[in-house]
Amino acid sequence: MLRVAVVGSGPSGVYTAQSLVQQSGVPGVRVDVLDRLPCPYGLVRYGVAPDHEKIKSLQQNLRAVLEDQRVGFVGNVEVGERGLTPERLLELYHAVVYCVGAARDRRLGVPGEDLAGSHSATDFVSWYSAHPDAADNGFRLDGPSAVVIGVGNVAVDVTRILARGADELRATDVPQGALAALAASRVRAVHMVGRRGPGQAKFTTKELRELGGLGSARVSVDPADLALDPAFADSSALPAVNRRNLEVVRGWAAGAAEGSGAAARDGAAEAARTISLRFFLRPVELLGEDGRVAAVRFERTEPDGTGGVRGTGRYEEIEAQLVLRAVGYKGVALPGLPFDQARGTVPNEAGRVLRDGVPSPGEYVAGWIKRGPTGVIGTNRPCAKETVTSLLADAAELAGRPVPADPIGALRDLGHEPVAWRGWLSIERAESDLGRSLGRGRVKIPDWPGLRAAAREDADLRAAAREGADQEA
Repeated sequence: MLRVAVVGSGPSGVYTAQSLVQQSGVPGVRVDVLDRLPCPYGLVRYGVAPDHEKIKSLQQNLRAVLEDQRVGFVGNVEVGERGLTPERLLELYHAVVYCVGAARDRRLGVPGEDLAGSHSATDFVSWYSAHPDAADNGFRLDGPSAVVIGVGNVAVDVTRILARGADELRATDVPQGALAALAASRVRAVHMVGRRGPGQAKFTTKELRELGGLGSARVSVDPADLALDPAFADSSALPAVNRRNLEVVRGWAAGAAEGSGAAARDGAAEAARTISLRFFLRPVELLGEDGRVAAVRFERTEPDGTGGVRGTGRYEEIEAQLVLRAVGYKGVALPGLPFDQARGTVPNEAGRVLRDGVPSPGEYVAGWIKRGPTGVIGTNRPCAKETVTSLLADAAELAGRPVPADPIGALRDLGHEPVAWRGWLSIERAESDLGRSLGRGRVKIPDWPGLRAAAREDADLRAAAREGADQEA
């Protein structure tokens, strides 16, 4: 039997496990999917906005893989902690596939970035998604203006959550603390700002259009920003998605019915909030008062004729008591694995980890840590398949090495407290119970103690049942 550990239970990790057990020609494969969290699904649980139910429903597809009898979920186990090094993992498994994503957000690199009230969008997403590392948030929602720097889907998500009414989020699984904070929010103007034009923006059209469908917000675009984009007059050379994006933005700039927002379409005098899309503005400094951010200073940019932009020496300031940067992700080095700091990836060849340029037997990568933060969720499927193809080509040699029959027991010996699939099901039940007690649907548990206590509940019940059976006997 070939025993494989997959580190990370997000889409890339689960697709890797699925590809491993579905491949023909291998008589027996057992896959343990390890995760530092006691909950599976990675960014599908902790990165997809709570109001994106269709995308969140992907969890059911991932669930089907993790419930396969050849696959085991092993949560609450962190590689690099309590002696669980990559070297030790290779003593427990014939092969290890690292699917640890790109956990760090990119910084702006401008003065004032560390002022109170300045955060990464990643942290904001983790907060409203109930990631246990973000239980103590500190987000300032008591000022009238917020600035979101970036024009990708993450920027669209956080802009939408800031502008959406709390009543619209009550039916989602957003944690109760975040819901209460958003209900009390005094943010009335959200500015989403990009350094290039709408023709180069990275958001997808579906997500962009959602901003115009909010009942609580009105979208505005400065026509002067659009006029700077060479694609504004002729977008025929753009990829299809960029052309569609430009049409949506053009409609907002013209006040067209398609994108003017529900409040405007209904003839309301003024929406509860406004969303302003700004382009050709590059952040150069975050300005503070009493140690907190108060505004962002931008330099006006213009196309440089080669697809980029250059500064014009003209500046403007936008008031902001909250600043969220959404300018991309970067991989984080895992102790014991080689790492390319410039690319933010583990050096690899078709998924095989390279140490000093040579494939390291039994070590593989898939997902963002393999290729960088590119593509959408579905992009992870062919990426995982390529890695698995490499692994299975090496399987005969790998399987000849002896490994323990019970690697989970070895993890416990190292001091870990693994949460199995039954523990995760117990967390699900606890979240459903929490939601019922609040008069809502299922509500996520947002903290480590709560998650671990819920996971232990199943083990405690089974232990009590065994004890009762022993007494009866």
